[in-house]
Amino acid sequence: MSKSSRSLIAFLTGCATGAALGILYAPDKGNVLRTQLTYRLSKYREKLQDVIEDLIDKKNQPDSYARAEGERVVNDAREKAEKLLEDVDRLMAQIKSQTT
Repeated sequence: MSKSSRSLIAFLTGCATGAALGILYAPDKGNVLRTQLTYRLSKYREKLQDVIEDLIDKKNQPDSYARAEGERVVNDAREKAEKLLEDVDRLMAQIKSQTT
């Protein structure tokens, strides 16, 4: 995996984790925090889906060593992004269950 791909994944992971922890420790009421967290997590989910789609689109470039390397990077990034999406979905489900 290239350094830039690892950096992108680390950045997205850090953003999601930092935002979730920051909101959880913010001094607002619980329902306000859950609403904010749900909104932000849905935005991160959309961004992750866009990243996955971009990586998949770039995968269809002409045959070469770069393409093979790109496919490997895309697959690694897709797996990590999908895991992040699952984590976001799980957090959103927990938040929704707490509000009802």
